[in-house]
Amino acid sequence: MKLTADAKGTFAIAPTPFHDDGRIDERSIDRLTDFYEEVGCDGVTVLGILGEAPKLDAAEAEQVAVRFVKRAKTMQVIVGVSAPGFATMRSLAKASMDAGAAGVMIAPPPSLRTDDQIIGYYKQAAEAIGPDVPWVLQDYPLTLQVVFTPAVIRKIVTDNANCVMLKHEDWPGLEKISTLRNFQKDGSLRPLSILCGNGGLFLDFEMERGADGAMTGYAFPELLIDVVDLSKAGKRDAAHDLFDAHLPLIRYEQQPGAGLAVRKHVLQKRGIIASSAQRKPGATITPAAKAEVDYLLSRVARVDKRANLGPQSSAAG
Repeated sequence: MKLTADAKGTFAIAPTPFHDDGRIDERSIDRLTDFYEEVGCDGVTVLGILGEAPKLDAAEAEQVAVRFVKRAKTMQVIVGVSAPGFATMRSLAKASMDAGAAGVMIAPPPSLRTDDQIIGYYKQAAEAIGPDVPWVLQDYPLTLQVVFTPAVIRKIVTDNANCVMLKHEDWPGLEKISTLRNFQKDGSLRPLSILCGNGGLFLDFEMERGADGAMTGYAFPELLIDVVDLSKAGKRDAAHDLFDAHLPLIRYEQQPGAGLAVRKHVLQKRGIIASSAQRKPGATITPAAKAEVDYLLSRVARVDKRANLGPQSSAAG
């Protein structure tokens, strides 16, 4: 089923599993996909910024995307197709959609500076992938250095009928969500799904501002699912209490340059991927960092037993 503006819930951002020698680990892709489905994710996004997509050649990117798509049974799969040139973007989008993907995600190149440049780029990108491919606009200025105002987002969505979702990860960005929802109330913006990333750092309040769910890669997607569901049910205190218990680990995972190593370490510790290896160049997790993560897990486990992953410090007691 193709992605629409009605999409909601939790879409996990999947890391790309590698063997220690840098080869793609297809069995871990299968386990990771199965895990996301088993815990109740509505979808999964692959080859995102933390999917190490720039380290893959074109054939490998297609291999990874198709493997996730073919393995997923109930989830919608979104494939990141961002690339320096539109030929590569078009090719990966076609291969992904032909395999059964729900849609694709397009991040802006860091060279874009003016509003007109941003609007023009996305018009060309939409033309490149074709009018039948639903796509997600990724708004992540902290990493990509491209700033989207709410008015520019509205213009892109208005100009491109197949833009059905915003991946919102601006920081601070709560007012942006409110502004976009107010555009919809006054009739100047058509329906648009808004899923939030940025490691989930502000998911508690993003949901209250009108987000439809989460699209990020925390090592406990169950927490993201619960916060989204509790928020939608109006159980504000319960959502915040659970979120607060995980927040120190979420924060630790969001360290620039080190976060993916932490996330992969926890996923390996959970038995979901075989190795925490990143393809070079990539960070490794030191023994000191592993000990800190274990301590944080033990503290989370005092509230959420899903974080009890084995022998840890006395904080779990």
